Amino acid sequence: MATRRRYRRGRRKKRGFASWSLGKKIAVILSSTLLGVLAIGTVILASKLSKIETTELNAENLNISDEVEHETGYVNVALFGLDSRENDLGKGNRSDTIMIASLNRETKEVKLVSVFRDTLLELEDGSYNKANAAYAFGGPEEAVSMLNRNLDMNIEKYVTVNFNALVDVIDALGGLDVTMTAEEVGHMNNYCVETSKVTGKDYERIDPQEAGTYHLNGVQAVSYSRIRYTAGGDFLRSARQRTILMMIADKAKTMGISELNKIADDVFPQISTNFTLTEMLGYLKDIADYKIGETIGFPEDNTTDTLNEVGSVVIPNSLTQSVQDLHQFLFGNDGYTVSSTVQGIESGINTRAADRATEENYTEEEEETYDYNTNSGTTGLGTGTSGGRESGSGTNSGGTDWTGGTGTGGGTDWTGGTGTGGGTGTDTGGGTGTGGDGTGSGSGTDTGGGTGTGDGSGTGDGTAPVG
Repeated sequence: MATRRRYRRGRRKKRGFASWSLGKKIAVILSSTLLGVLAIGTVILASKLSKIETTELNAENLNISDEVEHETGYVNVALFGLDSRENDLGKGNRSDTIMIASLNRETKEVKLVSVFRDTLLELEDGSYNKANAAYAFGGPEEAVSMLNRNLDMNIEKYVTVNFNALVDVIDALGGLDVTMTAEEVGHMNNYCVETSKVTGKDYERIDPQEAGTYHLNGVQAVSYSRIRYTAGGDFLRSARQRTILMMIADKAKTMGISELNKIADDVFPQISTNFTLTEMLGYLKDIADYKIGETIGFPEDNTTDTLNEVGSVVIPNSLTQSVQDLHQFLFGNDGYTVSSTVQGIESGINTRAADRATEENYTEEEEETYDYNTNSGTTGLGTGTSGGRESGSGTNSGGTDWTGGTGTGGGTDWTGGTGTGGGTGTDTGGGTGTGGDGTGSGSGTDTGGGTGTGDGSGTGDGTAPVG
């Protein structure tokens, strides 16, 4: 009799995902989801970055010195801020802001150097002019070349931003808390008029104009960074710009996806660079690790003067020493020695600086201007001889928003000059001036500046060089 075999039914052995523990399953699901989100985010970010204008620079034209043993482990980038009303980021625009950002790849520290835009340096054609003229003459390539040639740098990358794009960034960040003097509050209010007009963004005037810490929106913060007419002039303006950029960088680290998305849409079309998409994505993945370190202005040791055919300039007292100090600041004790090129440029600067302008032959070049005129008439750096370089005459038939005094001979703090009819000043400028026809006199004050008299018989026109 045959024996029936009994087969014991056992459990089928599980393999693959089904065999994993519950904890492992959850971990894999979560990590896979995260990777999917990151992948999608990368694709979205890549599509956003494509909105940035990319311009390739010819490395052979960047004047990187063969004499200098350049430091490795650093990425040096030229940053340019333009006041471009038509969002044109190429040549033809003077760079209102010039900075060098040096990233230490190992420590992730970024040091910033503001190159004062009026610094007398050698341009590509061998002439000596303001540093900001290089961008106007040859766009970012010539501007980067100018920095390398004069400062013994090895900059190959640049980023140019329409400065007013920062308005959108700051608004997306919810504004910035900035501490200002009473004088700065007054000037900030004045600059807001044109910044608001150019960007189409609103702002609220700060009154009374007192020292303190204020929460500024984009228009106000950018206007604050543009202030030039206080003690310290362009030097303090550069410091204000570095302050605003550092505040933006710190606050940007806390941004969410929606904020980043809005900034990308608004700002990326107003940026030009020669970073590739791959390079940008590579740096962006480490952005949370970057930290802003020390900042300085260049040249720290300087004098100011007015030169024929150039105008007001910042002159390095010793270019070789200033460049030596710059390399010490950025790279430490690296054994760097100033090149013969820089030594030759220093000699050329000294020769050019001797050609000082006199009152008879001084002509200020046209600079970036803001029109603060909300009534009739125009203030300006005219051709009269009533008060030196920044107090020449200008027509002023009805007073202006911020300059104060009006009327014929009614002085306006620094514009001085004569007007075409009696009247009184308006708004924030302070003092009113009165006078008869012709060469009457009066005085007025800027919102934080000193007083000035408008005694002067010359007349002229133009716009105030506020850039």
